[in-house]
Amino acid sequence: MAIYDVSVIGAGLAGCEAAWILAQGGVKVRLCEMKPHKYSPAHSHPGMAELVCSNSLKAEREGSAQGLLKAEMRILGSLILQCAEDTRVPAGGALAVDRQKFSDAVTARIKNHPNIEVVSGEVTEIPGGYTVIATGPLTSDALAHRIGDICGGALSFYDAAAPIITAESVDMQIAYFQSRYDRGGAEDYLNCPFGKDEYERFHAALAAAQTAPQKDFDVRVYEGCMPVEVMAGRGVDTLRYGPLRPVGLRDPRTGKRPWAVVQLRRENAAGTLLNLVGFQTNLKFPEQKRVFAMIPGLENIDIVRYGVMHRNTFIDSPRLLDRYLRLKTDPRIRFAGQITGVEGYMESAMSGLAAAHNLLREIRGDAPLELPPQTMSGALCGYISDESIRDFQPMGANMGILAPLAEHIRNKQARYEALARRSLNSLQRTVDNRGVII
Repeated sequence: MAIYDVSVIGAGLAGCEAAWILAQGGVKVRLCEMKPHKYSPAHSHPGMAELVCSNSLKAEREGSAQGLLKAEMRILGSLILQCAEDTRVPAGGALAVDRQKFSDAVTARIKNHPNIEVVSGEVTEIPGGYTVIATGPLTSDALAHRIGDICGGALSFYDAAAPIITAESVDMQIAYFQSRYDRGGAEDYLNCPFGKDEYERFHAALAAAQTAPQKDFDVRVYEGCMPVEVMAGRGVDTLRYGPLRPVGLRDPRTGKRPWAVVQLRRENAAGTLLNLVGFQTNLKFPEQKRVFAMIPGLENIDIVRYGVMHRNTFIDSPRLLDRYLRLKTDPRIRFAGQITGVEGYMESAMSGLAAAHNLLREIRGDAPLELPPQTMSGALCGYISDESIRDFQPMGANMGILAPLAEHIRNKQARYEALARRSLNSLQRTVDNRGVII
């Protein structure tokens, strides 16, 4: 029997997590989603939780920032991770999914929950009562204006997505399967190796290529999703020390490490589509075809989805939100997802979990769920609600935001593993003591 009504606006990763946790706790949820009646410039699939930048949810190893965040989210009852594990594709030490199957799996779970009513159509006004706003980085203009009214304005910058190509267009006489340091499966990554001269010609063409026109509002590019042509413009070796770094890889034709390497990752379970790892771009479409065909093995590249850039909107969370993601001026309203300034798929989903668990506890009259600051989840929520931050910028999961250990551990991997153990033990004790419903 449902005990209360809550509106959740946006059926992306954060909105679906929030709706799921609330519904599991017996709350009647109205989940509002403008698709399929209206699409943002970056969306095309009618399902929920559509992934638009990459099909990778990043590392799984608990001794990494992303892996730790996933382990915490499992403790908090993440629907997104359940569906990701059901639709995964090989990706070495990362969790990657067949994005259409993933979206369809989330959509089915949400639509079949008896406590969730899905309402299709664009939301232009913020409803009264308890509301979770999880409209993401591509919030529609009308609603963005309403959010700006209650928040005193919002900031905008651009986010970028990489091209997707057909596997059959890759020249397998040149490209080869291998994961860095042979971690993960033997066919998780397909590698296109550069010699020095090949790379320098490619770099020169990329740095000089024409980009697509941008909108006439403030453009701010997030470092973690930097367009490849912007990186190329920073110097000839920037890519070689970034997404094209050749460390941990050997070209079987020469037995030596290449000068640089472009890695391709499966985009779907069948392996017929591949994603150019790290190649988020705003190049004009003909330029993408011309320049990326200079990558060894991709001379006959068949691009089925070109890279694009799109708007990303977020609020000034440190001034507006408390640590439970409530709007300070109207605590009935919560924010979740990238609109809060957390950056990344899992970070967005986590914020939906955090907002929903605390709203559920408030509805029940229980004390809030204090996410320990030693956890990645608690540290991220703490960051976006930290009033001391003046020039607020999006933040993704990283070990640097965790409080240091009492003891000094020189070895980085051992230190990260110790931080992860501390985090998970702390979160599990908190969940057990609070009786959190998952």
